[in-house]
Amino acid sequence: MESSFPGLTIEEAADEDEAMRKIDAVRPDVIFIDVKLPGKGGFQLTQEIKERYPDTKIGILTAYDTPEYRDAASRYGADRFFSKGSASNKTILEFVKSMLKSEQ
Repeated sequence: MESSFPGLTIEEAADEDEAMRKIDAVRPDVIFIDVKLPGKGGFQLTQEIKERYPDTKIGILTAYDTPEYRDAASRYGADRFFSKGSASNKTILEFVKSMLKSEQ
């Protein structure tokens, strides 16, 4: 991913508290969140991020590709839903490119 976006920094977080500390410090343009993130979970974290930083683009990642999860991702403010089983590198790169292009 870094080779496609020079200057890209990738951060990881083990739980929602660490994620919010990093997000508050870095203010990223694009975030990927796993639904099963320890703590409140990915949907609630998505909602919290969108409330604080509405312009931040969020992609939800999950192994659970169900209509209920897709609905929840949308309801909580995610910009895109990705199933880990079917999302290709190309699909993810296109999402990031489109989100960064919309920021310019």
